[in-house]
Amino acid sequence: MLIWQHPINIEILNASSANTAVSHLGIEFVEVGDDFIRARVPVDERTRQPFGLLHGGVNVVLAETLSSVGAYFSSPAGHQAVGLDVNANHLRGVRSGWVTGTTRPVHLGRTTQVWQIDMVNDAGEPTCVSRITMAILAPR
Repeated sequence: MLIWQHPINIEILNASSANTAVSHLGIEFVEVGDDFIRARVPVDERTRQPFGLLHGGVNVVLAETLSSVGAYFSSPAGHQAVGLDVNANHLRGVRSGWVTGTTRPVHLGRTTQVWQIDMVNDAGEPTCVSRITMAILAPR
């Protein structure tokens, strides 16, 4: 079932991220489906922690980026989506390549939304799972 309430495609998503933390970290949107968005982040000098692994905070940035975009594009015109709570379980370290995240809604309510984000490495192995609660703010 199509959940988007605004025009959405890869070009719109990547253009909206220009000159932000998203573009600074090299995050790229790669796919939009009827009820999901997929993006990836490179594991490189911008995103690794001092021990050579993808920084756990970068997983959270990827998750928050995906869920924020999902919440905005699935909300009525004029509404804003802001994060209320985020959690992440880091399952496997990644030293190189890409981590790809896919977000899908768990709950699309009038004032709150909950999004699940599953992240995998290039081999398709789970690296992190995250869940985010978003507040949906009506226009003032």
